[in-house]
Amino acid sequence: MNGDPRRWLRRAASLTLYSCLGTFTLGLFPLWLLLAGIVDGARDRRLPRVRAVAFFALYLVCELAGVAAAFGIWLTRGRGPQVVWRESNAALQRRWTSALMGGAVRIFGMRVTVEGAELAARGPFLLFVRHSSTADTVLAAALVANPHRVLLRYVLKRELLWDPCLDIVGQRLPNAFLSRTGANRGAEVAAIVALTADLGPADGVLIYPEGTRFSSSKLARAREALVDRPELAKIAAGYQHVLPPRLGGPLALLERGLDVVFLDQSGFEGSASFGAFLRGNLIGKTIAVRLRRVPAAEIPATARDRWLFEQWRETDAWVRRHA
Repeated sequence: MNGDPRRWLRRAASLTLYSCLGTFTLGLFPLWLLLAGIVDGARDRRLPRVRAVAFFALYLVCELAGVAAAFGIWLTRGRGPQVVWRESNAALQRRWTSALMGGAVRIFGMRVTVEGAELAARGPFLLFVRHSSTADTVLAAALVANPHRVLLRYVLKRELLWDPCLDIVGQRLPNAFLSRTGANRGAEVAAIVALTADLGPADGVLIYPEGTRFSSSKLARAREALVDRPELAKIAAGYQHVLPPRLGGPLALLERGLDVVFLDQSGFEGSASFGAFLRGNLIGKTIAVRLRRVPAAEIPATARDRWLFEQWRETDAWVRRHA
C-alpha cells in the first residue's frame, strides 16, 4: 500500500493546498486580525472572528510543523527499530493533539472538566466515544490518552486523510481509515478487529459507535432504519442527543473480550462547522467529559446489541443533564 499512487497524489494535493493556505494566512496574519477586529468591534465584543482567525492560524502552524517533524522522524528513525519508529510518531501525535486542544481552550476561553480520567489510565480497552464534532478526535487524545501515555488506535473516516498530519502520521500508527459508504463492509469490519491485535497495557482502540456526528435529522432517519428491530427501536425512541449505535464495528470489537470505556462529552456541539467558529459558538463554553468503564466480565455474552443501546441511553441521559 505504501506505493499506492492515490496516496501520493492525495498528499501532493493536500500538502500544496496547506502550504498555500499557510503562506496566505500566516504571512498576512496581522492584516487578518485587524480586519476581523474591525468587524467584531462593530458587531460582537466577544471577538468571535478574531478568535476564529487565531485558531485557524494555530491549526495551520500545527499542520506545517507536524509535517516537518514527521519528515524529520522519517530521516532519523525511518531505518531504525520499529519500536523507536512507533514511539517517535506517537510522541509527535501527543504534541500535535495537545497543542490543538490547549490552544482551542485558551483562544475560545473554554473550561474543561473531566470525570473519571483515571479509568483510562491502563489498557487494553475499547473506547466508545460520543460523536458531536470533529474536535472529538483531539479531545480523546488530549484529555484521555496523552496524560497516561496510552496509544489509541483510531477508527476514522477516510476523508480525514486530506489532513496532511493525519495522513502521514496517522498511517504510520495502527489506525483504520474507512469509507463512509460501507461498500465493502466485511473488509472494513475486519480492519477494525485487526486493531485489537497485540494490544498491551498502554493501548486502546477508539471507535465512534454512532458513525457520524449527531443531528436531529440524522436521528430521525436512524430511528426509521430500526423499523425491523422493534426492541432496539423502543430504546432509541428515547434518545435526544445521541444517534443509535451502528452495530457492525462495535459488536465485532466486543467479541475480543476487552473492557469498554465510554467517553460521554458535552460542549462541542457548537463546533460542527467553520461558520460556527465565526459565530462564536464555542466562546466561554464548558466542555464536560465523563468516562465510565465496564469490565469485560460484566458485558453479556448474548444480546449485546441491546446492551450497547442501553449503554448509549445512559450516555444520552448524561448529555441531557449537561446540555
